[in-house]
Amino acid sequence: MKPTFLLLWITITTLIAAQGQAQSLPAQQFRKEIADPTGKNILDVRTTDEYTGGHIAGAVNINWMDSSFGKKALLLPKEQPVYVYCLSGGRSAKAAAYLRSKGYKKVYEMEGGMLKWRAAKLPEEKTTTGKGLFSKSDFEKALKTDKLVLVDFYAEWCGPCKKMEPYLKEIAQDKAATVTVLRIDIDKSPELAEALKIDALPVLHIYKKGKLQWSHLGYLTKDKVLANLQ
Repeated sequence: MKPTFLLLWITITTLIAAQGQAQSLPAQQFRKEIADPTGKNILDVRTTDEYTGGHIAGAVNINWMDSSFGKKALLLPKEQPVYVYCLSGGRSAKAAAYLRSKGYKKVYEMEGGMLKWRAAKLPEEKTTTGKGLFSKSDFEKALKTDKLVLVDFYAEWCGPCKKMEPYLKEIAQDKAATVTVLRIDIDKSPELAEALKIDALPVLHIYKKGKLQWSHLGYLTKDKVLANLQ
């Protein structure tokens, strides 16, 4: 092997190894990286029960084993880094590989998952049962009004949903006399989402006297939403 080619081969190998090390982080380093979660996505790919039992603060839950994982995960902003973890590292490795294959450049896995996190006695939080829950009964009651009801079905991990949130809040304030705006997190109200067949995001519904008048799937600008609130 010629010296020049050997040097090039060593350099490329070293860069690949360094990149691999940078993308797989020990629990303590993982914690340091997410200390300031601004502009970052913390992704828990375990089951809902596992997540509820204890998770890293600020993490969103998209189950790797769920058939809708790809559809949901690809709504995460590609320009932001994604920090992925599971229980022991197996599922997060697969999820991270999937995200990289879809064009996500900065994807970091936690080595050993929550088992290592807990072994290091790092902090976690539990989901309070019923917190943020919007039942079918609650929903039906909310529709019993003379106002138009604009319903925004969203999730914390949904990039387009976050872009729409500011103007939906403006509509809620500016048109309070004639329009009620409901924002429903489908991850906290899964039974309602299933009953209404909400399986993609974002989704907007407009109801009049309890009946669905208009529905839209995907990002929509404020002016187009307002045009349907006449």
